[in-house]
Amino acid sequence: MLQRLYIKNIALISEADIEFDEKLNVLSGETGSGKSVILDSINFVLGSKADKTMIRYGEQEAAVRAEFVVSENSEAVKKLAEYDIETDGTIVIHRKFGLDGKGAIKINGSAVTAAMLKSVTQHLVDVHGQSEHFFLLSEDNQLKVLDGILGERAASIKAELSSLIKEKREIKSKIAELGGEGAERERQCDLLNYQINEIERAELKIGEFDELKARQNILNNTERILSALNGARSVLSDDGGSLDGVSSARHLINGISSFGEAYEQLSSRLEGLYAEISDVAEFISDSADDLTFDGREAEEIDERLTLIKALRKKYGADEAEILAFLEKARARFELLSDSANAVERYNAQLADYDDKIYKQCKRLTALRAEAAESFCANVAAELKTLNIPNAQFTVVFGEYTRETANLQSANGADSVCFMFSANKGEPLKPLSKVISGGEMSRFMLAVKTVLKDVNGISTYIFDEIDAGISGFTAKTVAEKFITIAQNTQILAVSHLPQVCAASSAQFLIYKEEADGKTLTRVKRLDEESKISEIVRLAGSVDSEIARSHAKELIAQFKKQ
Repeated sequence: MLQRLYIKNIALISEADIEFDEKLNVLSGETGSGKSVILDSINFVLGSKADKTMIRYGEQEAAVRAEFVVSENSEAVKKLAEYDIETDGTIVIHRKFGLDGKGAIKINGSAVTAAMLKSVTQHLVDVHGQSEHFFLLSEDNQLKVLDGILGERAASIKAELSSLIKEKREIKSKIAELGGEGAERERQCDLLNYQINEIERAELKIGEFDELKARQNILNNTERILSALNGARSVLSDDGGSLDGVSSARHLINGISSFGEAYEQLSSRLEGLYAEISDVAEFISDSADDLTFDGREAEEIDERLTLIKALRKKYGADEAEILAFLEKARARFELLSDSANAVERYNAQLADYDDKIYKQCKRLTALRAEAAESFCANVAAELKTLNIPNAQFTVVFGEYTRETANLQSANGADSVCFMFSANKGEPLKPLSKVISGGEMSRFMLAVKTVLKDVNGISTYIFDEIDAGISGFTAKTVAEKFITIAQNTQILAVSHLPQVCAASSAQFLIYKEEADGKTLTRVKRLDEESKISEIVRLAGSVDSEIARSHAKELIAQFKKQ
């Protein structure tokens, strides 16, 4: 149960420290007093998304701390054990959030993520707001209710379904790897055969493209290259050219080489320079003589480059990648050409998996139908105690066969619809079509009553679940709260004097001004203050008669 709640800088609450009773706690107050702020704070500490707008104006950070008393074998304690968080029967959750977007969450002093927090608190508190009315109107959610009743029995079958479906997908992937079914496999083989032939005909060589581009560059610039070569040959080899000049210098220096080591070295260098220039001149001359423009060669190179570019666009960035693609295509073609037998075997396995999945779906359906029967009977019985004496409630299951079943969902093949009738002589119709607001509040309360021993939740929070009801029905709702609160803590926001009178702890939420600021306060009411609040909620003038009626109302509930 929620033992204590500390709130700091949430909306209009500067600071609040609330100690709750283990039974029926009722929060009341004028509209706009801040009751929703209390619930927002609880939702925040339970794991709802943080919002900067929740931080009190002028403050930098908001914080909420919640203290829970739990049993050693509770699901929340088991979940904490998975996170290596110890508890001695108390779970303390502390969460804060700042304007800078940074926050922190701790459970018993250990830092946790928001996801970890939710995984723990879902076993601690069930928060029912008016928006939850819409939850049960969804057929998908109606199925979740049945599975929640079944608990581990449904979870184990779903786990088995999930495993079977995963294995089935793996087999489908293998079939896809083998080209799929006959026509698809043939199509892939035809494509692969075309690709293989196209690349093989090209007879590619690694580096060929770059070599061809280099040769193309030479052919395209033949005239310019030849002009340069002839010019260089003339400079070096013609009469009076560089070669003659070096030769003359060589002879002159050779004549004085005997006069010193320096001249001897100079002579040797000139000999080497002459030999090098002679070699270069000869290479230039040969290159110029050999260089001719071959128009046919240029055309062939252009065609070859166009072919390689086309192959690069289809199969890879260069020749190496194209040839690698070729090897893979050959291997793939060989695999597909011999895969018919393997595909047939896999298809037989798929059929076997579909049988197994279908059997698990039927098992789950049978369990759900069993749970639905008792659930509907119990809810209908509770509704009778909530002043809907002619209530009829059942769950209709959509029929399916192996051929029509969804064999791809780990949630089974069921579709369900909650059918309801509140009035004698009226046929059962989908819940979403026939139930009124006041009936829906009582219906939800009946559901919560039935499920309280199933889900292991120790605290229920009801946000104006009694909206739209009054009179005798309000009294029955209050009595139902008392019944639930015998074993499960309740926090209820209510405007009904009957619910207030039934409370074991009454809290007044009110506003006051201090230092020019508006603040929301929370006060636990004593007996006299509780009587005054009942009178206010009843819309009566605060008189002795009104207070006497309030006291009588309290006394009636104390007898229960």
